[in-house]
Amino acid sequence: MSLFVIAEFLAAPGRHDRLRTALEALIEPTLDEPGCLAYAAYVDPNDPARMVVMERWENRRALDEHRATPHLRHARQVFDRVLARPPAVRILVEAP
Repeated sequence: MSLFVIAEFLAAPGRHDRLRTALEALIEPTLDEPGCLAYAAYVDPNDPARMVVMERWENRRALDEHRATPHLRHARQVFDRVLARPPAVRILVEAP
């Protein structure tokens, strides 16, 4: 059963360009990971400090392996410097 992840980000004042760059840098290496079915970043057109990443994974194991990748570890270091608050992450499965 595939998993869907919705991660919501809020950049600190003046840091939205750096957050967008960090999220965009995750797209290509994440899509190359085994088990990644979809990965895209979006910006709120009414508030460029608000961004969302939507992901789809084959299974929990693939998502867990993603969380240990060097590119995500690096992004977390950037997030520590540019986010106004920790990201809100939801993991969902398709309704039966």
